[in-house]
Formats: sequence, C-alpha cells, structure tokens
Amino acid sequence: MKISGIIRKFNIRSEQEPHDVIHDTVEKGIYFKGTNLWILIFAILIACVGLNVNSTAVIIGAMLISPLMGPILGMGYSLATYDFALLRKSLTNFGFAVLAGLSASTLYFLITPISEAHSELLARTSPNIYDVIIALVGGLAGIVAISSRQKGNVIPGVAIATALMPPLCTAGYGLANGAWTYFFGAFYLFTINTVFIALATLITARFLKFPIWHSAEEGLRKSANRWVSIIVTVTMVPSIYFGYTLVRQERFTQEANAYIRNDTYIEGDYLLKSEVDAAKKSIRLIYGGRLIPASVKEEVAAKTRYYKLAGASVTIQQGFSVEESDDRIVVMDRQQAEINRLRQDLEKSLHIQDSLRTLRELGQQLLGELKPLFPEVVACGVAEQVVFGDSLHTGSYPSLFVGTNDLKKTSEQRKRIEDWFKSRLAEDSVKVYIELVP
Repeated sequence: MKISGIIRKFNIRSEQEPHDVIHDTVEKGIYFKGTNLWILIFAILIACVGLNVNSTAVIIGAMLISPLMGPILGMGYSLATYDFALLRKSLTNFGFAVLAGLSASTLYFLITPISEAHSELLARTSPNIYDVIIALVGGLAGIVAISSRQKGNVIPGVAIATALMPPLCTAGYGLANGAWTYFFGAFYLFTINTVFIALATLITARFLKFPIWHSAEEGLRKSANRWVSIIVTVTMVPSIYFGYTLVRQERFTQEANAYIRNDTYIEGDYLLKSEVDAAKKSIRLIYGGRLIPASVKEEVAAKTRYYKLAGASVTIQQGFSVEESDDRIVVMDRQQAEINRLRQDLEKSLHIQDSLRTLRELGQQLLGELKPLFPEVVACGVAEQVVFGDSLHTGSYPSLFVGTNDLKKTSEQRKRIEDWFKSRLAEDSVKVYIELVP
C-alpha cells in the first residue's frame, strides 16, 4: 500500500457532516430543559445510589445517560468558532447542570442512612495528570464522532471514559458530610474533565476548519485565546504534581514490597502482617514468636538501604511473644505432660465406648443370623469375658449369651451353637451361655 493510501485512511474530512448540521447538533445538546433536564436528574440520582452502595454497574449506567457532555462540547466549539453568544448559553446551561448536580447529590447524601465512603467514591477524590490525558483524548473522540456521519457508539463510550457525573456527585457527598478533602478533590477532577474535553473540542474544531459563523474583533479573539491558555495551565499544573506524587508512591510501594518479601525474615519469628503507607513513607511489620531484641529490629530496619527507600521509617511490632526463660520452659513442659496424659485417657475412654458400641451392634446382628438356624432362640448378647484363676494367669474369651423359649432343645444344640460362634468370629475358644427366657 502506498503512503498516500495510508494517509487517506486517516482522513476524517471525507466522512464529515455538513458544518451547519454539526452546529445544530452542538447547539441542541447544550440546553437543559424538558427531556434533557429530566435525564440529568435521573442520572444524578443513579450516580448517587451507585456511589452510595459501591456498585460499578450502576455508576456506569449514570454515566451512559448523563447529558453533561453537551454544554462542555458547546463551550469548546463556541470558543473555536468565536461564537460568544453560544459560549454564554453553554456556560449558563453548564452552570445550571453543575448546581443541580451538587444540590441533588448533597440532598441525597444528607438523607441516606449509608454514610460510609466506599472505594468507588474514594476513587474520585485523587485526580492526577492521567485524568487530564483521559479527558483530552475522550474529548477528541467525542467531537470527532459528532462531526462525523459514522457516529456509532462513540458518545456513550466517551461518557464512560471521562466520567463527568460521578465526581460531581462525590463533591455533593463531601458537602453533605463536611468532608472538604473529598469535595475539593472530586470537584477538581470534574474541572479537569470539563476543561480538557472543551479544549479537545476547540483543537479539533480548528483542525477541521469549522467556519466562523459570527464575526468578532481581533482583540476579543486574542483575549479569549489568552484566557483559554490560562485556564488550561492553571487546571493542569496541580495534576502534574499529583501525577508525580502517584508515580513516586507506586515506586515506593513496589520497593517496600520487595524489601518485605526478601529481607524481613527473623529466625524464631513469623511475619504476621505488613503495612505500607507510601504517602507517609512508612513500613509496619508485625511479628509473632520469640521476643525480638532491639538489635535485631535495627538490623532488619537497616536493610532498607539496599532498596530505593530513602527516608522510609520501619516500625517492628510484636504481635505476641514467647520468652524462653527456664521457669517458663518448666511450666510449659508440665502443661504439655498433663495435656498428653489427658489425651491418652480420652483415647482410652473413646476406645471403650467404641468397643461397647461394636458389641451391641454385633449382638443384634448375630441374633438375626441365629434365628433362621435355631428358631427357638429369641435373644442374644455378646461380651468379652475375662477369667481369673488362682495363679497369675488370666484368660479372655468371647462370650455368647443365648436366650431361648425351649431350654431343653437349645441345650441339646449347644455344640452346634458353639461351633457356629467359633466359625463366625474365627476364634478357637469361646463361651456360650444358654438361659430360659419366659
């Protein structure tokens, strides 16, 4: 493919709407009345609920239906074409939208019973230079889509990427709860999105050479351009600092985690928990095990010099300790011996219980086997019988107790019952006792 063919692929003027259509589209999008006003109210409430219950899906829904992009694109477009009447309308409607968003979100967070700041809300309180990049590129995509006949689903995607509604509602949360850090952080993020979406619109409109519909004095044009430069600079400078701080904290966290992973082992102790606070440059280590001497703590803390952790403070705490004094060892040995004795007694008791349970079950099973062979047998039981003699010798035999309703007949069959019992238990010596059961 030739270079000219590649260049033609990037040409967006061939798909561009007529300039009067673009102008009408932008102008219609700036007004908040009727449908747009109700959609704005619904979007505010949805965003507030999503932030309140920490639901990403609900917040995305609010961003999709929010009409806030309209007046922002209008501001950028009007500045690019020096249409100051349209600029005033855009600013007026945008101010109304911001006031409505702040009022509604503040009211919601004043009456909601859930006041905890979840992760989705906190994510809107720390803007940085990356948010500038997102807003700028999102604004470029938005104005390019509006000026093209192939709009597709770009505008909803831009609404999600630039996320205008959530920071405005987060600012309302800050007002409702007196959390001024949240308010200023979220409102600054909202300002970044507003300014750089408008800037992207201005740049694109001038690049595509949108016509200037109304004449304006040269001095007024220069003044407008100067104010745009000032506003953009003032908005961007803090974000650069915050972005630098974010990168520095991320690097500190990475180095701290590497240090914790590789150089915090203490013999005889186990690292129960580690905490890294990149903002304060602090590392907290909590151990369990032996009491850690101060010299060992200093040695572990000193190993931060092998990492990029200049100025980091390391705090080593004892979660629990086992002091190895002689008295304590003796006490522990005695306690362990007593535990072992009690465990053995318990095992014996459990063994006896198991044996008794087994014998009961065996007696019931044998009765079921005896009845077909000896119908006169109506009961039986099994036991382990220990026989003592005059000498030290003792004997142990399995014993079968047979209850019958015909003592004579059953006694005559004693030999057969004994042989059956021996075969059944695979024993050479057994005892059989026969009793008359009335």
